[in-house]
Amino acid sequence: MDSRMNEAKQALKLLQQRYKIFQQQQVTFTIALERCRENALDRIHPVRTLAQVRKYLDTSCNNSTDRRVLTLFLDICSELVDVCAQLHELQPDNAAATPFLQSCLDLLSPTNDLSGLRAKYPHDVINHLSCDEAKNFYGGVVSLIPIVLDNLKAAIAEMDKTAPQTHHPGSGQKHLEPNETKPDNATQATGVQTVVTQQTRAKKKSYLESLKPAWRPTGRFYTS
Repeated sequence: MDSRMNEAKQALKLLQQRYKIFQQQQVTFTIALERCRENALDRIHPVRTLAQVRKYLDTSCNNSTDRRVLTLFLDICSELVDVCAQLHELQPDNAAATPFLQSCLDLLSPTNDLSGLRAKYPHDVINHLSCDEAKNFYGGVVSLIPIVLDNLKAAIAEMDKTAPQTHHPGSGQKHLEPNETKPDNATQATGVQTVVTQQTRAKKKSYLESLKPAWRPTGRFYTS
């Protein structure tokens, strides 16, 4: 599990770096959304969902700069879903981490209403919006990624607390002699655990399939 957890942590670290690049383009992002909203004759309502951003990219985006920044945003959101799935596979029954992961998945749902989201201190993404009107229109969508990143970091912190400890020789663990066998009750418990694990994996597969977003960012494909 250690290697898989390290892979998930590394994936999250790379996403944080990509998000820093996106942060530097926040003004470009909101200008792109503004142009798309104008092209779509949709300037009355705030940007509410990821599906809406995807629709703008597909139908209302008419220059390469706007397409590039909208695609970057959607790609980061898509990869955040992947990290959530990785972490859930590692510890599906972690009671402390699961609420953070579930919150991330709810936030990243293509149809989730983001308009009421507001990232708080130490995040300053709202302050970078030009005026109250911009905050009302784009405050939710620019708050999404930093809030999800915070929840993922909190989930990992909880998972680290319950990570199994590595046993070293001489730590007090009983070692079996070559001709010594485990007690029957231990063998029986192992058999039960195997059955439970197989059932859990089947449930996880079904659950993880349901996490795949309906929108498909450019260059990323989901297969069943």
